[in-house]
Amino acid sequence: MLSEAIFTQQLTRRYRDIVAVNQVTLQVPQSSIYGFLGPNGAGKTTTIRLLLQLIRPDAGVVRVLGLTLPKQRQAILQQVGTLVEMPSLYPHLTGYENLDITRRLLGKERRQIDQVLGIVRLESAARRLVRDYSLGMRQRLALALALLGDPALLILDEPTNGLDPAGIQEMRALLKTLAMERGITVFLSSHLLSEVEQIATHIGILAHGRLVFQGTLEALRALSTPHIRVQVDHPDQARQLFAQRGYAVETDADGILRVTNGADSNTAAINALLVQNQIAVSHLSYVVPSLEDLFTQLTGKALDS
Repeated sequence: MLSEAIFTQQLTRRYRDIVAVNQVTLQVPQSSIYGFLGPNGAGKTTTIRLLLQLIRPDAGVVRVLGLTLPKQRQAILQQVGTLVEMPSLYPHLTGYENLDITRRLLGKERRQIDQVLGIVRLESAARRLVRDYSLGMRQRLALALALLGDPALLILDEPTNGLDPAGIQEMRALLKTLAMERGITVFLSSHLLSEVEQIATHIGILAHGRLVFQGTLEALRALSTPHIRVQVDHPDQARQLFAQRGYAVETDADGILRVTNGADSNTAAINALLVQNQIAVSHLSYVVPSLEDLFTQLTGKALDS
């Protein structure tokens, strides 16, 4: 049984002096929703183009659905549905007519149109002109086009880009249904961790062309180490005191101390320790870093809003 829908080894792509994708090894489990994350410019879209062989790698191996690129590209593309950047639609035609054009090119039966319209919940709007569609409806139509070939794998580049909250929620529900009920593997790129964490089973984080994390969402959460933030009037004295008691302490850029081990200790006891040593405490808090904090730490770049 195929265990990985996508596998790459040391995948690399250069543009002159810039290494856009740097020795990336992806392992995307079958039937998973794999969130491919990174700040804008991290190399996500370049990686997707390499997976579809829209561009060729300078080095590395690519296997999709057990088949190898470039030798088996045609067989791969017959099993892959894609939505990369803005969908190409005919605005002067209806949604149904847009689907029918692609259906004929793929050699599929007409009943496939009704099936995918049902999946993306566009039956009632199928006979309307696409120019009258909202952005969310256009994204759903583009997803329907990607599903026409009955794919085993969906590769989606920023599918919620530009959608309002309701549209994002609809897209999220659709992708969950496709993975859980139909067994379709969803490879989803985004710079919005807050959106991906609500649907992804697995996460890959790209920074400056390198894969800095890959694993389950639970494994990513496990990297968030709790700590205690302490602001005092004599930080150097407090650091020495903590060191004597066996704590590891770091200092933030704003001068606040971070107790990075023993953070499960009683904050009241730490406060008492400082006060007993005549160190005035102006701030003390127990902090569990969010996934966005961890994302920023891993990528070295603030998450775009």
